[in-house]
Amino acid sequence: LWTINQNFGGLENMSLIPGNVGTTPVQNIGAYGTEIKDTFVSCEAMNILSQEMKSFTKEECNFGYRESIFKQEAKDKYVITSVVFKLTKRNHKINTSYGDITKELENQNVTIPTLKDVSNAVIAIRQSKLPDPKELGNSGSFFKNPIISKELFEKVHQKFPEVKFFEVSPTEVKVPAGWLIEHSGLKGYRKDDAGVHKNQALVLVNYGNATGQDILNLSKYVQKTVFDKYGIAIEAEVNVI
Repeated sequence: LWTINQNFGGLENMSLIPGNVGTTPVQNIGAYGTEIKDTFVSCEAMNILSQEMKSFTKEECNFGYRESIFKQEAKDKYVITSVVFKLTKRNHKINTSYGDITKELENQNVTIPTLKDVSNAVIAIRQSKLPDPKELGNSGSFFKNPIISKELFEKVHQKFPEVKFFEVSPTEVKVPAGWLIEHSGLKGYRKDDAGVHKNQALVLVNYGNATGQDILNLSKYVQKTVFDKYGIAIEAEVNVI
């Protein structure tokens, strides 16, 4: 929110994502049509073993969908100490392509949105769908949206014509994991104190006394249930330690 108050554009669609700046490249975090890689320039990181500093360019980070070098060959080897972003000061590229943002702006009677308008819309959407970690334990979106081949998608679509999807390339389709989980009958599912959130099926929550193993077991149950119904494997977005 500091960047918005300074009229720096580029991060507004990621308003209210919990976490620290240094963790953003690890996950290539993203929300509502944008990802960190869109504005990322470089980062400085300390090698945990040698304590030597190293600079990583955007290309060296090897960003992908919720992926980076820090989740692959550099996993558990570095601590990111600073990040450089390239943000706009004028002629902002307002991104309202994500459907929910457009609807929320309409609800707020905004026709020519500013950075602040987009940020407010994103915050309103997140607060309506996602639990506050301070009130209900969670790690945000637990699963990635699976990207599958068009060949597999056609088989799924033939059996389930209502399935939601987004074309990401001539040969690949992204299917919302939240939709798959919800339509597998798991939205709001609970086993003891581990559960699937009632408003957003991507989020696994701890109602009080669930252990890490309880949450992990629940995630595996969700993955199996979705695969058994749709034949689509969904991967965890979180890092399991």
